[in-house]
Amino acid sequence: MERKIEKAILDWKNSVRRMPLIIKGARQTGKTYTALMAGKKYYKNTVYFNMEDSQELVSIFEKDFDTDRIIAELSIRSGETIFKNETLIIFDEIQASERALLSLKYFCEKAPEYHIIAAGSLLGVALNREKYSFPVGKVNMINMYPMDFEEFLWALGRRDLADMIREHYLSNEMFSLHDTAMKYYRTYLLVGGMPRVVLDYIETNDYNFVTASQKSLNDSYIADMAKYATANETTKIMNAYNSIPAQLSKENRKFQYRVIKSGARAYEYETPIEWLNASGVINKCVKVKDGKMPLSIFVENESFKIYMADTGILCSKFSIPPKMILTETNTFDNFKGALTENYIASALRTIGYDLYYWEANGKAEVDFVIQSSEGEVIPVEVKAADNVRAKSLGVFMKKYSIEKALRISSKNFGFENNIKSVPLYAAFAIDE
Repeated sequence: MERKIEKAILDWKNSVRRMPLIIKGARQTGKTYTALMAGKKYYKNTVYFNMEDSQELVSIFEKDFDTDRIIAELSIRSGETIFKNETLIIFDEIQASERALLSLKYFCEKAPEYHIIAAGSLLGVALNREKYSFPVGKVNMINMYPMDFEEFLWALGRRDLADMIREHYLSNEMFSLHDTAMKYYRTYLLVGGMPRVVLDYIETNDYNFVTASQKSLNDSYIADMAKYATANETTKIMNAYNSIPAQLSKENRKFQYRVIKSGARAYEYETPIEWLNASGVINKCVKVKDGKMPLSIFVENESFKIYMADTGILCSKFSIPPKMILTETNTFDNFKGALTENYIASALRTIGYDLYYWEANGKAEVDFVIQSSEGEVIPVEVKAADNVRAKSLGVFMKKYSIEKALRISSKNFGFENNIKSVPLYAAFAIDE
């Protein structure tokens, strides 16, 4: 399955300022598969090392940071010659070896002719927990997320539809295949973007297999929680994680500690929530008190919302029957609103936007506020259906003299009163 990150890897390969590359992301988002595919497409050969597999492998980095020696021993262990500028070296689960991680600094400084990609599903957690010596300024870093809706369409062989959606996003013209695109969108909500789950859907077209695969992935997340946490911390992480559906089911989706359990306090759960954020299984959306640029200086860190990184995993945690997602029904309207917001949060995060929302004394609230690469502040309103009447967007635009806004809903493309109407299925095109 083709991933957009492949282009970033190719750009990295060809960069004159290339440093060892670290790919961060949640478990099973496709980091290793994508790196291996890049090796197959762009390199003479690839050598792969999983740092969790062998203590002998880890010990190669224990003696010193002599890059010539390390390359020679890695070559012997892999049974393949490692060529300068022609071999891709992959270190998987690099967080299992602090010394291997630190060695990237020396490869950057002394042996930049070796192309190295390191990946780790719990790398952010390990770094926070173990206080590793991180090679600051000596590595390139990219984040990998679940497949977005455009990649999902590619996997289903509907690149033509994805291209048409992008064209209509730019032109604002009504899309004649709107209903068809909405059907694929609802399927994506249910399946999500985890590659293994998407593959199960493609091969079986059976939502029982999809759900089973999602639950297995969810179980692996829970198993991961014990790797870098004490038993007490693991319990708190699981409690915070399991509260997310209930948090999103509220009309006010602001994260509330009392939803985790009665009497819960912020100081008890700040670390567990940061664990979930660092592991890549959630997206955190923080409140801003002002819609001015730069948004980052107006954050109120004590007020935030939490979304799952993948809509499919969220659906499986809700245990909602597939037909409730796939059909036009008013049943579970509040749930659909939460799921839709979750989808947009993932889409915006995948594009590269930091997630913020705005709220004014309980009288008005804008679901998301993003800052473009040009420095524009853009409010984003999200609606699960085509009922788009809401005053908050207008309040925000007037208060901060905003000239451009996005309203994402089940309505077709359009533009009116400086508000661009974007169908839910076109969220991936907001990067244009």
